[in-house]
Amino acid sequence: MLHAKRMNRRTKNVIQFRRKRRPLGIQAWREAKPTRQSPLRRLRSSTRSLLLVAALGAAAVVFPQLDSYWQSTTANGVSVIRPAQTVSTSPSVIVPRSAPEKGAAVTGRASVVDGDTLEIQGERIRLHGIDAPESGQLCEDRRRKSYPCGTRSANYLADVLAKSRPTTCEFVERDAYDRMVATCYRADGANVAALMVSAGHALDWPRYSGGAYVSEQQQAKEKKLGMWRGMFTEPWQWRSEQRAQQVPNSNTPTMLLGAKQRSTTGCQIKGNISDKGERIYHMPGQRYYDRTKIDPAKGERMFCSEGEARAAGWRRSKI
Repeated sequence: MLHAKRMNRRTKNVIQFRRKRRPLGIQAWREAKPTRQSPLRRLRSSTRSLLLVAALGAAAVVFPQLDSYWQSTTANGVSVIRPAQTVSTSPSVIVPRSAPEKGAAVTGRASVVDGDTLEIQGERIRLHGIDAPESGQLCEDRRRKSYPCGTRSANYLADVLAKSRPTTCEFVERDAYDRMVATCYRADGANVAALMVSAGHALDWPRYSGGAYVSEQQQAKEKKLGMWRGMFTEPWQWRSEQRAQQVPNSNTPTMLLGAKQRSTTGCQIKGNISDKGERIYHMPGQRYYDRTKIDPAKGERMFCSEGEARAAGWRRSKI
């Protein structure tokens, strides 16, 4: 009997304990007072809020025109960000490129197009005040042997830029080809155009430079550097002769320094397709240049610059 009473008492205590541990109902949970957060949890929450505010501030600086593309609306107390409505323009309307003011600069890693042209962040830039041989132009060395001086000039420009990066170009104007004409400097402050002229791989162009690089050119001439080692045609004169050859019914060929007859198209680089289907371009002066024949029916073509050939998927011949 005593044992039964003890068991009943234990069972009653267990039932009361379980009732105390029973979870609160929904209504009781809503009416319950919110629990206080620990100082560490409040600190973490504040830190996350500060980081979010800092990230939004940085985004506003990087994307100053964000408000013109996105707008915030509120629906049922919830903020929603969606693209702003824009008015579509007619496809026939062409918006001209706004030319930057004189002195505006473009900075970045430069790639070489030819001896006086480079590209930064997709912007084609022509060096102001100088003129370098064209990609297909030939010159003669002191032994009167032809060599591709245009290619050599482009390679030298690539070496000059690689020695101190990035390159900064200050806007001067835009030329007839919509290229940015600029004065460019290396990271060490050296004037790129002056370095090209002083090495004999470009010429001072008095028509545009006002004689800014005459002293550098005179030093290169006295030291017989670059093109000054032999004979050459000024790049502006070479281009003029090329344009003259393109006149219809013109049967008078133009010779370069008594070397070889130029192509009547003005573009000297031969884009050949091999029997294996490999696209290879040959520069004037290379081993197989003269024996390479171009067949447009096969997709072969002529190029005016190495940059154009590479962009079209051709690679340079190894010999």
